Amino acid sequence: MTTFFIALAVLVLGYVVYGKFVEKVFGIDPQRATPATTMADGVDYVPMKPWRIFLIQFLNIAGVGPIIGAIMGAQFGTASFLWIVLGSIFAGAVHDYLSGMISLRDKGASLPEIHGTYLGKGAKQIMRGFTVLLMVLVGVVFVNTPATLLNANFTQGWNPYIWIGIILAYYLIATLLPIDKVIGKIYPIFGILLLGMAVAIFIAFLIYAQSHLPDDVYLDCLRCHFGIPCHAVATDGALHGERETRPPDFLRRDDYGRHRCPDLGRCRCLFLRSRQRG
Repeated sequence: MTTFFIALAVLVLGYVVYGKFVEKVFGIDPQRATPATTMADGVDYVPMKPWRIFLIQFLNIAGVGPIIGAIMGAQFGTASFLWIVLGSIFAGAVHDYLSGMISLRDKGASLPEIHGTYLGKGAKQIMRGFTVLLMVLVGVVFVNTPATLLNANFTQGWNPYIWIGIILAYYLIATLLPIDKVIGKIYPIFGILLLGMAVAIFIAFLIYAQSHLPDDVYLDCLRCHFGIPCHAVATDGALHGERETRPPDFLRRDDYGRHRCPDLGRCRCLFLRSRQRG
């Protein structure tokens, strides 16, 4: 609990202090007109209200991160605090900010075109190939993960490929239609839902971490809920697979007794009870 609040404080401090430093180094001009205004065409360049743009970008950046990030954190343990906190401040946030600001100064150009402008045609072609590969990998994650979640929680009798087809159809429609017809209207709603989910999880974390989960029980439940292969994480950080032989102090879901976690009735998670203190 303490490390969690320290991480939050460091993230906020990084935004306020280091964010201002990066902004100063880049040399922003609040009066500079954006391509959405100077190149408005009603299709790809459409001016929008700041709060709507914030929710769209928030959803684009977060995506399935709250789910996958929690799972990766459970797998890698304490190191995930350093990776998420320091990586967000000094790497991810700076990269996204500078990429966006450079694009604004280059008429909304994408990364390959920006590389071509400043590094030459060779770098441009390399970046194009890398971008295509990266987009394929990201597309697989952003199609397969939501499809798995929806099918596991709402339509268990369906073939998962039904949801994959629905999501692909949505992506196609959102790409072909003008930016404000689908993305500008639907994404802000999803962004609000994601913010609401984050607040709800934070409140639940504060409540249940104190009253429902004993300190000697370590949970690794998200993967089981969302149909992702289950592992158990030991106190020494070792990761045990579904079919591996586990120590006798591992307890299966059916034997968890009084260590009841809210809404885990369908969870096949494994629990590890640490050695009794004192």
